[in-house]
Amino acid sequence: MTLLRTVARPMLATMFVYGGTMALRNASAMAPKVEPIADAARSIAPAAPISATNLVRLNAAVHVAAGLALATGRFPRASALALAATMPATTAVGHQFWNETDPDARRNQAIHFAKNVSMTGGLLLSTLDPDPKKRWIGARAKKKVVDTGHAIADQVDDLRS
Repeated sequence: MTLLRTVARPMLATMFVYGGTMALRNASAMAPKVEPIADAARSIAPAAPISATNLVRLNAAVHVAAGLALATGRFPRASALALAATMPATTAVGHQFWNETDPDARRNQAIHFAKNVSMTGGLLLSTLDPDPKKRWIGARAKKKVVDTGHAIADQVDDLRS
């Protein structure tokens, strides 16, 4: 792993591990914000034992596990994708600046909303981060296309002979 990856991945993962740990510790306090999502999930799957507290815990567990995986370089692209997939719901539920009446609280929630959007962008870029021992996916795809083109040309030449 390069020095940049050694430093950047843990830096990006820090907020997820910390935030996930805090959410696990305070799941019941955070549950009221998630109740509308739990109600919607229960209407889709009425037999499933879905509670707002369990949804908070699930999201927090994903953040801790995927954050640790990203920080340590274990499955970095998959963990970045898992974190990026959770961010829209986490951001929309946790930072509803549009519902705030106090200007200071609105500004604070808007900053956190924008921070989460920015972090999601960083995570999405991380999903494209190539393994240093592998060529970038675009280069690998181009090589496959070129190799396939040569193979087809060889077969056409064989048919002409």
